[in-house]
Amino acid sequence: MKIALFGATGHIGQGILEEALSRGYGVVAVVRDPARLSQKDSKLTVVTGDAGKPETWLEAVRGVDAVVASLSARRDGDQDSMAKNAAVLLDNLPKAGVKRLIWVGGAGSLEAAPGIRVMDDPNFPAAWKPEAEGQGKALDVFRASHSTVEWTYVSPAALIEDGERSGTYRVGGDKLLTDGNGDSRITVPDYAAALLDRVEKHDELNKRITVAY
Repeated sequence: MKIALFGATGHIGQGILEEALSRGYGVVAVVRDPARLSQKDSKLTVVTGDAGKPETWLEAVRGVDAVVASLSARRDGDQDSMAKNAAVLLDNLPKAGVKRLIWVGGAGSLEAAPGIRVMDDPNFPAAWKPEAEGQGKALDVFRASHSTVEWTYVSPAALIEDGERSGTYRVGGDKLLTDGNGDSRITVPDYAAALLDRVEKHDELNKRITVAY
C-alpha cells in the first residue's frame, strides 16, 4: 500500500504517518516546510508542496493508492482554505490517476441532537468555532462534488487526544458518537487506525463518517 499524506507535520497528521509506516505503507508526505518533519524512514518520501497548488505535488502523488489530507487553517488564519483545498484535491487528483481521498474532518458539524450541530452548543469553545465552520464548509464541498474521486470525510469524536492505540473503535455517520457515560472521545492513534482501515477496506465511500469509542 502506498499513500500520499498532506499535513504530515500536524498533530493528527503525525499520528497518521506513524500508523501508516507501522503498517509497512510507502508514504509520500507533501508538506510546505520539510524542516518541520523530523521523522526518517526508508518508506517515507518528503515532497515540498502546498495542497492548494497542484503543480507542486501532482507528479509526486501519481500512482499512490490513496491520498490522505490532514489540513488545518490555524497557521494561516484563513478558514476558507479548507474548503478551497478540498475542491482543489477533488478536481486535480484524477489528473494523477488517484481515485481515493480520505479527509481528516472536524467534529463540530456532527449532530449532537436532531438539527443541532456540536458547534451550535453555546458552550462550544469560541476559539474552535472558526475552524469548525471551515471544516463544515469543506464537508459541503465534498457533498456537492461531481469528482470521480471516491472520498471519505472522517470526523473524530468531540475529544481527540494523545493516548494509547487500542485498535478498537466504533464507526458512525452524521451523529456524534458517545459512550455509556455520555463522553465522546478517541485517541489520535486509534483515530489514525480507523482512518487507514478505510483505505484498506475500501469502504464508507462518498460519505461522512465519525469514529469514537
